[in-house]
Amino acid sequence: MASKVQKNVVDWYIVNKVREIRTAKGLSQQDIADHLGTSASFVGQIESPGSRAKYKTLHLNELAKLFSCSPKDFWPERAL
Repeated sequence: MASKVQKNVVDWYIVNKVREIRTAKGLSQQDIADHLGTSASFVGQIESPGSRAKYKTLHLNELAKLFSCSPKDFWPERAL
């Protein structure tokens, strides 16, 4: 029986921060995927609690360019 893989608290913070900015800017998962050169299903997996997929630092750097912010904006200000 496979164990359920979950993202850690920091991974979830980053995923939720990216989703928050993405939706505030009116962007879809497909828009993010197009910018990153991935598929919308990959972005969906990242945003899914049942998947261990997560953004890599290179993804976060590219998203910062798209969102016109710093990659630091995706990380919590203090340790969680």
